[in-house]
Amino acid sequence: MSDLAGRTVLLTGASRGIGAATARVLGERGAAVAAHYGSYREGAEEAVAGIPDADRLLVGADLSRPGAARELWREAAAWRRIDVLVVNAATMPTTAFTGEDAGWDEGWRQALQVNVLEPASLIREALAHFLAHGGGTLITLSSWAAQRGSAIADLAAYASSKAAIANLTQTVARNYAARGVLAHVVAPGIVRTRLSEASAAARGGVDAVNAVLAMGEMVPPEEVAELIAFLATGTCRHLTGATIDVNGASHVR
Repeated sequence: MSDLAGRTVLLTGASRGIGAATARVLGERGAAVAAHYGSYREGAEEAVAGIPDADRLLVGADLSRPGAARELWREAAAWRRIDVLVVNAATMPTTAFTGEDAGWDEGWRQALQVNVLEPASLIREALAHFLAHGGGTLITLSSWAAQRGSAIADLAAYASSKAAIANLTQTVARNYAARGVLAHVVAPGIVRTRLSEASAAARGGVDAVNAVLAMGEMVPPEEVAELIAFLATGTCRHLTGATIDVNGASHVR
C-alpha cells in the first residue's frame, strides 16, 4: 500500500510501543517519517529501518526540558514540509495521594511538562506551519483514563494530562477546520506496551488485567498504528474533532 506516499509525518516517541509500531506502519504506507526519540535512539532506528534513507530523519529531544519541542519542530521542518504531526510521546509518573509532597510535586511537574506543555508548544508550531501551507493533520494520543479517570489512583497526573491534550486537540479542530487543519484524538484503552505491563503490576499482573477486558487481551499496538496511519491520509475530513476509542469494547460510550 502507498496511500501515504508524498506525505511527511513528524512522530514523537518513536522508540517504543505505539510509537515504534506507528513508525513502521507509516513507512510501509509510503510516508516519509521524522522520528523523535528521547533517550532510546536505537529503538527509533529499528522502527524506521525499513524506510528509505532519504525519507527518514531521527530527531532527539528531551521533552522534560522546557523549549525542547520548539527545537524538535524546527529541526524536522527544516528537513522538509511536515504534513502530519503525531503527538505520541508521554510519561507516566506515579503521583500518590498518600505519598510525600516532593514525589507528588515532581510527578505532576513531569506529567505536565512532557505530556502537556511541550506537546502544546509543538502543536502551536505545527499549526502555524499548516496554516502557511494550506492545511495539515494533527493526531494526538490521549487515553480512556482521560474520559473516566484512572483505575489506579497513583496515575492521577497522567490521566489529567491526557485529558488536557485531548481538549487542546479539540480546540484546534473547532477553530481551524475551515482553514484545512484536521485534528483527531486517539484514545486507547490498555495497550500492550512496557508501560502498561509495568502498571499492571499494581492491579495483580497482566493476566489479572486481561481478565477484566472485554476481549480478554490488551490492545495490540499495531492496531492503534493502523488507525493513526488511516487518519494521516486525511481522506475522511469530516472526522476532524473526533475522539476515537480503541479499547476492545471495554469502555463503550
